Amino acid sequence: MKFLTLQDIKAQCRIEDDFTLEDTLLTSYGEAAEETVTQYLGRGTTVDDMVASMTEEYGGIPKSVVNAALMLVDTWYQHRSPASPVNISIVPYTFDILIKPYMKL
Repeated sequence: MKFLTLQDIKAQCRIEDDFTLEDTLLTSYGEAAEETVTQYLGRGTTVDDMVASMTEEYGGIPKSVVNAALMLVDTWYQHRSPASPVNISIVPYTFDILIKPYMKL
């Protein structure tokens, strides 16, 4: 992962640091969240491109972008299927609020 850490992901998901059973899954979700944010922002085709663009413009990855990616991971972790007969879940609107100011149009 380029701007998320497993420690931050575990904190977001309320998972103890010493619980390692889900580390591979959480890392996969973290990488997918970074890729999703990169595509959503339109700041290059790779996470490295997006990190370079944000670092050049803002001096690093803004906390709101990091938090938006962490929200994605937490949503995917808590709702491992996109929908069920009793529960349909989408990424919270807060994600859009956090990330839209950094989009390249």
